[in-house]
Amino acid sequence: MALEEIKENLAEVDSDIRSYLENTGEYYKLQGFKIGMRSITSFAKMLMLGSIALLALFMLSFAAAYGIGLWLENTFLGFLFVGLFYILVGIIFYLYRNLLDRLMLRKFSEYYFD
Repeated sequence: MALEEIKENLAEVDSDIRSYLENTGEYYKLQGFKIGMRSITSFAKMLMLGSIALLALFMLSFAAAYGIGLWLENTFLGFLFVGLFYILVGIIFYLYRNLLDRLMLRKFSEYYFD
């Protein structure tokens, strides 16, 4: 009788372990899907907003360069000043690129380890 109970308990343990492994696998698949979709949607949002912002920045830069050119009575100098401004901004971003890396790493780690 005791041997029968041990066999039944072992059969239950075996089925419980199999169920646990299947559910754990499904959980990790779902977690991977969640992380992947968050990454894809974040990238899509950044791409759309970045495109719109870049177009707006282009128009504002053109207007500023033309306005500065009219103010200085030399259109070439207006475009030159705006171009130099963007070079200065590029140098500043280059100098602080490690800070940007750390901020992005921190933000995406929140998504991954959520």
